[in-house]
Amino acid sequence: MIVLSLCDRTGIMVQPWLEAGYECMIVDAQHPTGTTREGRLFRVGRDVRQFSHEDILEPVAIVFAFPPCTNLAVSGARWFDDKGLEALYQSLGLVVACKRICEASGAPWMIENPVGTLSSYWRKPDYTFQPWQYGDTYTKQTCLWTGGGFVMPPAWVAHKPADVKASIHLMPPSADRGDKRSVTPEGFARAVFAANDPIVRSAQSSDWDRLDAVTGLPKPA
Repeated sequence: MIVLSLCDRTGIMVQPWLEAGYECMIVDAQHPTGTTREGRLFRVGRDVRQFSHEDILEPVAIVFAFPPCTNLAVSGARWFDDKGLEALYQSLGLVVACKRICEASGAPWMIENPVGTLSSYWRKPDYTFQPWQYGDTYTKQTCLWTGGGFVMPPAWVAHKPADVKASIHLMPPSADRGDKRSVTPEGFARAVFAANDPIVRSAQSSDWDRLDAVTGLPKPA
């Protein structure tokens, strides 16, 4: 089975799955055009709107999606008028593409975005979290829209530590500020793996049990 992560530039979200032996595919327009393989990791350089789960030859274990939030997050609301309708259309198109792929996969899935207008254009998020709740020492209120049996991991940290910083909010302007702000918190990625890997493996085992009953094929080791 393959782990699919959409609009994923860094691959942080799939790292725990790679370490556990899964094949992983990260799709982002910033990757080199085409598909590059690095061991069990596939980097696909493509706009997610031109990608389909049918492009994947293996069953999908779980799907993650991080559509760009530049034109949706409330942190940039003061620039909405300047960006115009076209920017909103492009951003919502990426969200719709991610949602389509997630739902078509038949696997657990999550779509991530910060607090923003997506709650109005789509629906309220299923969950919210702060990176410090999973061991990262900064704040960034983050929303998740989920489905397919995705399991939200319980927080590792109950109370906000004193050394937590607002480093994302206070990040100075730069050409790559958007990329830096969107980096997945490593602690959260590992928490999601811990919560969902057993569900994925259980589903995989059940699939092979059903196949074995029909074909007599042995379950893979």
